[in-house]
Amino acid sequence: MNPAQMRKFFFGELLKGLKVVWPILFVLIGAMVATGFVVCELESWPHGDGVYFAFVSGLTIGYGDLVPRHPVSRLLAVMIGFVGVLLIGLVTAVAVRALDNTWRQHETGTRTPGEPD
Repeated sequence: MNPAQMRKFFFGELLKGLKVVWPILFVLIGAMVATGFVVCELESWPHGDGVYFAFVSGLTIGYGDLVPRHPVSRLLAVMIGFVGVLLIGLVTAVAVRALDNTWRQHETGTRTPGEPD
């Protein structure tokens, strides 16, 4: 299997995996957005800032340009971080599974004549 075929197979496997876990992804992303809206209301931020804060915090980037001051907002920020870790872990698990399936296909698949090892 040549590299182009491997990439095509990998992305096909990745999409298959995402089709299986999409309800969980949808709930996790929805929870991040909803929590971001709650934080923006508590902190009197614009809605866009609340969603931005949720994803920047949840994806563990944490620029620090928006900092919650209200105690409930801070608790919600911890929850956003936990949901973000679950989201990243789930997507990573699906990608690793797709890569593993691609590698197994590469090892067991038939090679075309003249294709390098």
